[in-house]
Amino acid sequence: MKTRIILLFSLFILSSSLFIACKKSNSSQDNAHLKLYLTDAPGDYEAVIIDVKDVQINVTGDGDEGWQSLQGVIPGSYNLLDLVNDKDTLLADALIPSGKLHQIRLVLGTENYVKIGGQLIKMDTPSAQQSGLKLNVQQDVVGGILYTMVLDFDVARSIVTAGSGKYNLKPVIRTVLDAVGGSIKGFVAPDSVTTAVLAIQGPDTIATTYTGTDGGYLIKGVAAGTYSLHFLPSDTTFQDDVRDGINVTTGKLTLVDTVQLHQ
Repeated sequence: MKTRIILLFSLFILSSSLFIACKKSNSSQDNAHLKLYLTDAPGDYEAVIIDVKDVQINVTGDGDEGWQSLQGVIPGSYNLLDLVNDKDTLLADALIPSGKLHQIRLVLGTENYVKIGGQLIKMDTPSAQQSGLKLNVQQDVVGGILYTMVLDFDVARSIVTAGSGKYNLKPVIRTVLDAVGGSIKGFVAPDSVTTAVLAIQGPDTIATTYTGTDGGYLIKGVAAGTYSLHFLPSDTTFQDDVRDGINVTTGKLTLVDTVQLHQ
């Protein structure tokens, strides 16, 4: 008994550090999870600093209305030349509605600079870019799935010489949206018993999470493959349970039949 309590406590600590572990609510399970990164293709400058104010998405298909700011956006000044050669930085981490992601819009401020010959030169940024550079995505997103999107900034094409030592910023950005593995969703009854859920493949525990107040669990970002799910109730008067042969496909949500705990 003491050993199992220690194991459950260890799993709780481990779950806080694993990339897909935490309690899930119904709302988070109905939404997709988007992590947005900024990266850059190299350009012949000493520094290129852009002033990011906001990132918005459009899931309605209405190009004029229907825009909403992403939660978890990290505004600030970014030196794009720090983000070359496969380096990137997290720009936003948010839940988004499932369905179709039509467009994304990067909203810039006025404090954009290029560094040449040791001198920082402020770039003119057209008002249209400040109000938001619209980028077409037009891809379906599935609730419960973790996606990453990379905004690949092409510095060489984005900075335009205006003469007399002046420069204009007209961003050219390519978007890449990818599903990160698949997800596993299900429920455990009774929901009054908090239960650790482990996804195991061979001898390795790949991911762990806990059931929420409704008995639901959701494990995101699991690589495609076949797993065993192990259920460890916190109330040790209930027996552990196992579900084998859980198949996960990239970009898909695998639903597992409700697990009924027995005493």
